[in-house]
Amino acid sequence: MDTITVGARPLTVAEVVAVARQEAPVAIAADALERVARGRALVEHLADDPAPHYGISTGFGALATTFIAPERRRQLQASLIRSHAAGTGAEVEREVVRALMLLRLQTLASGHTGVRPVVVETYAALLNAGITPVVHEYGSLGCSGDLAPLSHVALATLGEGTVRGRDGEAADAADALAATGIVPLVLEEKEGLALINGTDGMLGMLCLALYDLDALWTTADVAAAMSIESQLGTDAVFAADLMALRPHVGQGASAANLRRLLAGSDIMASHRDPAVCTRVQDAYSLRCTPQVHGAARDTASHAALVAGRELAAVVDNPVLTGDGRVESNGNFHGAPVGYVLDFLAIAVADVASLSERRTDRALDRTRSHGLPPFLADEVGVDSGLMIAQYAAAGIVSELKRLAVPASVDSIPSSAMQEDHVSMGWSAARKLRRGIDGLARVLAIELVTAARALDLRAPLTPAPGTDAARALVRTVAAGPGPDRFVAPDLAAVTALVLSGAVARTLAPVSEGADT
Repeated sequence: MDTITVGARPLTVAEVVAVARQEAPVAIAADALERVARGRALVEHLADDPAPHYGISTGFGALATTFIAPERRRQLQASLIRSHAAGTGAEVEREVVRALMLLRLQTLASGHTGVRPVVVETYAALLNAGITPVVHEYGSLGCSGDLAPLSHVALATLGEGTVRGRDGEAADAADALAATGIVPLVLEEKEGLALINGTDGMLGMLCLALYDLDALWTTADVAAAMSIESQLGTDAVFAADLMALRPHVGQGASAANLRRLLAGSDIMASHRDPAVCTRVQDAYSLRCTPQVHGAARDTASHAALVAGRELAAVVDNPVLTGDGRVESNGNFHGAPVGYVLDFLAIAVADVASLSERRTDRALDRTRSHGLPPFLADEVGVDSGLMIAQYAAAGIVSELKRLAVPASVDSIPSSAMQEDHVSMGWSAARKLRRGIDGLARVLAIELVTAARALDLRAPLTPAPGTDAARALVRTVAAGPGPDRFVAPDLAAVTALVLSGAVARTLAPVSEGADT
């Protein structure tokens, strides 16, 4: 696996995912440690100044006016980490913690935080050793950065707290560091603050979400095409010239996918004759698919723009400037990231809602145009996929609740010094749950649409939709008497989350897009 270089340029979403999920090794850029050493020299100069400098010779937050004597500053930094490692609740996923660690490492390697080179090297060593500190669900308000999550990571570098190794087993941090030859840090002036003042947790989760959603939007197009085809809908409404009349980029991309997926369909050809099909318009859940899926794509594009800017940012307070100043600032505020996390949760909920409506239509004999009720084998004896739709509806209902923005909520903290916070961490946590829900709803639609296509035999689906139907059939049985449904849904959900369904679009010929 390629090594990811930190400190040379902004990281990409793909690089964050590679380190977080695939445990790609990291290396520090050749000139990064030189920048870090120069920044540290400035901090050490200011540490000797009798005038107070925030984070170097003072307390923190509401205690920023308290001067700390030189002989107490190591204790100050360690106390900061121990007191701020106050997370509670469920353990956060390994990939999230690794993303957070990588992004903090990138900022430390910028030379703008004032840490020593050994701090940068220690964070890289933890990542490469597969040591992941235990971080908890609650503790971040998204200002001043993701304080508690980052503090739990910093605590591990001191040889304190609990970590997990590559095998997933919990261990004392001191034992895990000793086993891998990593020397615990003794923090100097400014370093504790530099380790915890960042948007790294919420940004890491945004990067992971963008990576997952890229495949899920395509999966939604695949599932929709299967539903439209099996419900005898029309692809005429997705014509390129119609899409050009409303030139949203995402809408055009989604419509192009639908055209490619539906090209060459015997099922669709069977009802093109007006004498055979007297319907003038399809329902919105079929006809407006590219408008909704496209809006979700455009939302993700905006979120990716924000993520790119944040990946290029140095987030710390105070921060070392290029001309040698140490300045307090508000760049740790998570509003930019929090807003797009919430925006994505809205898009996720709406794409899932549309999917569930298409599933429901397929199961209703009054709207499915000739399919049996609930796609049951022996109507009355068998219930078919009736309750699968219930599951989709229950998930969609939860996704709507998760779409309520976290970033509009603010609870003052730190004795009113931090009187407006972003709640970006909370926005990221609920988006992760939303993405899981969307994958499950799409899986239910895929199972339903695949069965509906089978029931249209001897008419054959388009090559594009048939490839997806065949993939579903590798893990879920076709029409027949009632069977245990949950394992089929779980297996197809795994296909969705792996990106396998989205990849069925790739072989579809570009020439089919007319």
